[in-house]
Amino acid sequence: MAREQPLEGLILDLRNNPGGVLQAAVGIADLFLDEGLIVYTEGRLSDTEMSFSASPTTPAGDVPLVVLINGGSASAAEIVAGALQDQRRGVIMGTDSFGKGSVQQIMPLGNGEGLKLTTALYYTPNGRSIQAQGIEPDVDVVRGRLEVAESRREIREADLEGHLSAQQAPRDRQEMAERLLNDYQLSEALNLLKALNVVDRQRR
Repeated sequence: MAREQPLEGLILDLRNNPGGVLQAAVGIADLFLDEGLIVYTEGRLSDTEMSFSASPTTPAGDVPLVVLINGGSASAAEIVAGALQDQRRGVIMGTDSFGKGSVQQIMPLGNGEGLKLTTALYYTPNGRSIQAQGIEPDVDVVRGRLEVAESRREIREADLEGHLSAQQAPRDRQEMAERLLNDYQLSEALNLLKALNVVDRQRR
């Protein structure tokens, strides 16, 4: 993760992420962890039991991390959020996730048909079942849009005749400001990330 300037924090947005391949979820969580369990499975048959742990190195280091989840975060996304939460690697923010934590296999029946069977369940490092329970955020933040409250009109520099004009902010900053205005959860995640940075600097 080479960069020109020091990375001050990361927001991992897993909202409306329906999941994917188990190995990909383990790989994402491993980017932020350098030890400990990531996820394990338990089922009725011994060959369905698996466990995955973090590798000794972590590209992300100890940079402050906020993870956004909501009801659309499922399966592999919940594995990532659950691992980072249990290992106290990041702050989980948003609303409860979907709760899809089952391992399923398809048994061929012939004629192009198959039977999908649930063979095991996913568990977070602390032994929490994801199935039908999901991941509860550390900080509950509902989705919404920021509304600018109207206040008593005050005279500002821009109202004065002959005032100096402001330079236009870069386009990417304007786009980010508009995005934050329309996404309350993301705005709160950024505010929390800034606060974590302040606390981190004070501890050094």
